[in-house]
Amino acid sequence: MKHSDGLIFLHGLESSSQGYKARLLRRRLPAILTPDFTGTIEERMAQLIPIMETHSTWSIIGSSFGGLMGALFACQHPQRVTKLLLLAPALTRPPFAITPPPPVNVPVTIYHGQHDTVIPLELTRTLAEQVFLNLTFHIVDDDHILRTVVDTLDWQTLLYG
Repeated sequence: MKHSDGLIFLHGLESSSQGYKARLLRRRLPAILTPDFTGTIEERMAQLIPIMETHSTWSIIGSSFGGLMGALFACQHPQRVTKLLLLAPALTRPPFAITPPPPVNVPVTIYHGQHDTVIPLELTRTLAEQVFLNLTFHIVDDDHILRTVVDTLDWQTLLYG
């Protein structure tokens, strides 16, 4: 990630800009945008597009449903995504799982808890390996929330290192 990239966090389905991860990321990465999204995946993507017009390239952090949003954006606009960091991404949900996008060569790092009971680990990994050609997939000793993991990640190195 270049420091001139936009940096955005896309929260999960039941979360918001006031959730734990968004607050943590604002403390550690003051330049990060943490907008709120509501509605279906289509409605959320429509809310995301105008925000993404504010920079030509982006580093995206997406959690769960926000990970699905980030993955869809990266697949639709691979030249605009410098880095994609996904936390237990909901890749197993439509439309990604129904018709997986064509492969893209965007640098993608995924953290997925081995105790996740919300998003299936193996199906997520299979879909990610099918779509993301430049993938680093970490299976961690955590659940879907990844609270332990997000507290310990070196965000600066992950994004700028």
